Amino acid sequence: MRIALLSRTHAGAMGVLFGLTLSACLLVAALPRAMQGSFDAALRQSLRAAPAVQADLTVTVAPTRPAEDLHERGQFTTRDDRWREILPPALRPLVVPAGSGAGHMSAKTELTPVQGTGGQTYINLGWLSDMDRRVDWVRGHAPGAPGTMRWEGDSIPVFEVGVVDEAMSDMNLQLDQVKVLGEDHYVAVKIVGAFKAKDPSDRYWSHNQDILHVSRLLPPGKQEFEKHITTLMADPGLAVLDSFGRNLSYNWVLPINAARASALAAPDVDAGITEFARLLTLQSTSSAAPYRLLTGLPKLLDDFLAALTTAQTVMYLVLGGLLAVAIGVIVLAVQLLADRLDGTLALVRARGGSLRQVAGTGAALTAVAVVPAGLAGYALSALVPGPVLPIVHLGPALVVGCAVGFAAARLALTHRTPLHERRGDVTAARPSAKRVTLEVLVVVLALAGAYLLRTRDVTSRGLDPFLLLVPVALTLAAALVTLRCYPYPLRLLVRLTSRGRAAVPFLGLTRAARARSAAVLPVLILLPALAVSVFAAVVSDGIASTQRLASWQTVGAPIRMTSEIEIPADAIERVRRTPGVEQVVPAQTGRVQVGFGAERAEAIAVDLAGWQRLLDGAPISLPAEPAGGAGTPALVSPELRGRGAFEIGWQSRVKVATAGVVDVVPGFYTKGKFLVLPLEALTRPAVNTLLVKGDADPAALAEAVPSARVESQRAVLDAIQSDPLTATVRTTLLVVTVALAGYALVAVIVSLVLGAADRAGALAFLRALGLSDRQARRLTVLEILPMIVMTALAGLGLGLALPAALGPGVDLSSYAGDLPVSAYALDPLTPTALAAGLAAVAALGAYAHTAISRRRSLGAVLRVGDLT
Repeated sequence: MRIALLSRTHAGAMGVLFGLTLSACLLVAALPRAMQGSFDAALRQSLRAAPAVQADLTVTVAPTRPAEDLHERGQFTTRDDRWREILPPALRPLVVPAGSGAGHMSAKTELTPVQGTGGQTYINLGWLSDMDRRVDWVRGHAPGAPGTMRWEGDSIPVFEVGVVDEAMSDMNLQLDQVKVLGEDHYVAVKIVGAFKAKDPSDRYWSHNQDILHVSRLLPPGKQEFEKHITTLMADPGLAVLDSFGRNLSYNWVLPINAARASALAAPDVDAGITEFARLLTLQSTSSAAPYRLLTGLPKLLDDFLAALTTAQTVMYLVLGGLLAVAIGVIVLAVQLLADRLDGTLALVRARGGSLRQVAGTGAALTAVAVVPAGLAGYALSALVPGPVLPIVHLGPALVVGCAVGFAAARLALTHRTPLHERRGDVTAARPSAKRVTLEVLVVVLALAGAYLLRTRDVTSRGLDPFLLLVPVALTLAAALVTLRCYPYPLRLLVRLTSRGRAAVPFLGLTRAARARSAAVLPVLILLPALAVSVFAAVVSDGIASTQRLASWQTVGAPIRMTSEIEIPADAIERVRRTPGVEQVVPAQTGRVQVGFGAERAEAIAVDLAGWQRLLDGAPISLPAEPAGGAGTPALVSPELRGRGAFEIGWQSRVKVATAGVVDVVPGFYTKGKFLVLPLEALTRPAVNTLLVKGDADPAALAEAVPSARVESQRAVLDAIQSDPLTATVRTTLLVVTVALAGYALVAVIVSLVLGAADRAGALAFLRALGLSDRQARRLTVLEILPMIVMTALAGLGLGLALPAALGPGVDLSSYAGDLPVSAYALDPLTPTALAAGLAAVAALGAYAHTAISRRRSLGAVLRVGDLT
């Protein structure tokens, strides 16, 4: 047959099919690429945000005998080359080349006490392979070769070292000063220079904080802090440095290039780290001092994969629904084209055409529309950045294959016998017992799956097939229930309208109730479309509200200013006078002694009533001001409950009485031991925290109190929402919601067109009997709207129920500031807009249909003998 001629004849149906296929192939090919690209961006951002000491790979060994000591740079370099040589294939692309990035080698001692300090001062020896590239000498000079000196009758080595400049005053050190280190195997250091880091913000220094800053440690049971610093020595010092009598470790840092990380390769990287750690132990020359791998990368990957699993689950749920609905709408368009071809192909079949010829003609004509559209959608998806997943190739192929396959199968089934006649007077066929049993089984299994999904323990990592199948089963069950049950309320309405005098309601509802299953099935595409779009809207709204709640719980106020030292009264006044500030609530926080022992707790002294006024309109609230009693009333955490009245040490001894229990203090404490006191309970409050309400500029507030760190609820919320993974989830949900709403509207329009011929014939008969145009429009609306309304209600109900049905299987806390998303409150605007849009399109379609039918003469619709 002449395919080109048929294409021109049915250009309208071909155009609809082309447009639907193009949009479907573009969405199913582009969205997975965008999703995977955002997954990669999220992983790279998490690796960049993590400290380098956590993200990088560090090989370390602590020698225990002289044969294991390394005394020259070449020994370090040889081992560095060996570590890179045995890297598993999954890790090699991630590790930066030697000598670049933060890669370096080091030797350090730990807990090396200074003689005469009573164990309060520790100066450790350190060596960095790239010291010259990392520091600038601001005083003195760079260290040189070590010397010797006499100490307690023995000759001990003297290392020339440099110290970070801040440690010179902090630890009371001076240039050319000599300090003796150790407890038995003594060495000495001579401080010959002070340095500063060339770039203190470089990730490199995450591995060497002990060199760049003085560490203060409070040993258990002591009141004074220990001070620790690691010095720097030159290469010649390695020849003298040994492990005898000291805690010495050698380290090789292999930095990770975050830009080359891939979410798809994350599980392989995790396995590669385990394999690398195993290979390192095989390189050890002593079981007492094995080579070990130190890294927090597995924890970072585990956290990311946990969030990724949830994102993938939600994404595949909505994308699967989108694909199913898109294919369903395309099938409707194919059915529209097949109906247009019905007369032509019936004539061909009657004239001796084979069934293969008829089916092949329909498939070829469909392919003319869908194959170019599929290729165009697939090509346009290449403009979207992101890795190419198998679904990118398979999705468009599946859409095109379903369209062509349905066209061939539908025409082959319709024209299996020549001159086929279809009975128009048969209203419904009674379903067989097998079919009823199968449908009941589907409904029971769907409900059982939803119950098990909520009650079972979800501990597996990766995509959960059970989690993906249950929503599909629930959608299929809802469709079956809607399909079987919708005629019954309509038949009840038919009985009620049959008692009235108006014929239009009776005729319209009767035609709706007697619609055959084949006529009803196209409209049921609306059910998954509405269910998935409402589900996406509910999840998106739930994430948005929980994100806002998380930002308020993180900060505890519109703006919070915290300082490690007391904020002076004049600085507080400057904050009050800052433009945009409406209210300021001062507070003091600190760590207090509970009782008279070593027990400690966190405490905050604040005016709770003023703080509550400051939070007016926020989604968080504070407990009521504690009532007075025998002592200062205090709210305590659950860990401190049941103690009645007790004393705390905070500036002075304060006797507090438990006036209530509070689980969290927003912005400050969420667990552990803590208590809340009135600010006036302190003899002289040393304010170190300011809670600010208003729209003030954070930079102006920071200028008013230079020692304070300024955090705003708005900035925290922006940080949560700007996370690539979170942004992708919400963007994809929005795109899918809009796309499904569009497909639902198209499904309504196509279903109207599919039944146009039958409806036109019925209206022609009724017009011959005196039906007016107004009555014709009402009759058409009453025929169409019931099924759309029933399907819309079922779809909305299923979409609202899906988040609760999925239960703990979908943990969205990773996208909401680590707060569980449990309150799925839907804005009424979404279901109202969807239902109103579908109803409006159906009504407009009905009016358009009657307007078109009115222009057609009865002779064009009725045949000779139809009225006799």
